[in-house]
Amino acid sequence: MGMNETPSANRVQIGVFGRTNAGKSSIVNAIAGQDVAVVSNVRGTTTDPVKKAMELLPLGPVVFIDTPGLDDEGELGRKRVEKSRQILNKADLAILVLDGQATRRGDLEQVELPLLKEFSAREIPYVIAVNKSEEMAQEREAEIRQIFEKYSNLLFVSAVSGKNIQKLKELLADLSPKGTESRIIGDLLSPGDVAVLVIPIDAAAPKGRLILPQQQVIRDCLEAGAVSMAVRETELPAALRALHKKPKVVITDSQAFERVDRDTPKDIYLTSFSILFSRYKGNLRQQAMGAEAISKLKDGDVVLISEGCTHHRQCGDIGTEKLPRWMSEFTGKTLQFRFTSGTDFPEDLTGIALAVHCGGCTLNEREMQCRLRLAMRQGVPMTNYGTAIAKMHGILERSLELFQETD
Repeated sequence: MGMNETPSANRVQIGVFGRTNAGKSSIVNAIAGQDVAVVSNVRGTTTDPVKKAMELLPLGPVVFIDTPGLDDEGELGRKRVEKSRQILNKADLAILVLDGQATRRGDLEQVELPLLKEFSAREIPYVIAVNKSEEMAQEREAEIRQIFEKYSNLLFVSAVSGKNIQKLKELLADLSPKGTESRIIGDLLSPGDVAVLVIPIDAAAPKGRLILPQQQVIRDCLEAGAVSMAVRETELPAALRALHKKPKVVITDSQAFERVDRDTPKDIYLTSFSILFSRYKGNLRQQAMGAEAISKLKDGDVVLISEGCTHHRQCGDIGTEKLPRWMSEFTGKTLQFRFTSGTDFPEDLTGIALAVHCGGCTLNEREMQCRLRLAMRQGVPMTNYGTAIAKMHGILERSLELFQETD
């Protein structure tokens, strides 16, 4: 990601769905005005979801997700369809692409109509884009309109001629959710407030840069007119002494919670980046309650530890090494651990006693909320790294005090 690019998780996610060779990739190219997706007459050219970030006027920063055909066959095809369906968990908008030359009423029961019902059930705004309509006869157009007479937002388009591509862009902009913009921490700060960010620089820290949550918190502090100061945990006491004004809050990497809690005076709010992101795009109350379930774990219980991103695991990795060790030591129980990353969050949580998720900085709000609702529906307590670590260090209540101002 470039320095001036909007993070993918903060962009409107637009899933493009349909059968193989319906022209999904061609539609993405037509919208973008350039060849951003590989197009071929060969069936099944798109074998994995392909993401393309762009600025789409009048909508703004978006990510198009071009998916494999939902009618793919065979064992490999089934896996491709499964990958396509995972995109439903994150899509803010959807385009269902139909082949206008091939669509017949009797063929739709298997793919298109169930998908439209799922869009509605998941409250995903959608457009039905009938592609290859550049030379469509009026009788044929009337036939398709009759098929979809119960559905809204039907548009006849052509990736070849550009027919109604601009209207498609405008319709997507009209359908885009218009909710109020949430803040990471800016709504809790007043102009002139001081926020101290504790950022350990260890073997796991990326060379030469800050990770995304740290960047975004600093940016939100700037937008609030607050003063942000970044220090390592080893320099925190000296930094607090050097300040002429008491900080409003100290925000720490969760791994340093214990030391930072010890070095931060009790009259200064303390929380973590992970907890901030739990509030920003998740459900902090649910995850705080989930942290209490750690004390109830029993021998043999299975704990699912999930990360929204995929990254190179290093020695001392928080998800696969530190959290399992801390939880085993805290509970004194023999626990079993399962690990997932990226889009591989399981739909079926049978046998899971507790799910522990990262802050989800690379996931959009819809996908994070989807995972939380899935856990809640199946009766599985779910927490996140920050709330879990705060619980195990006996500082969960303190780490949540900052948010009581707005609750």
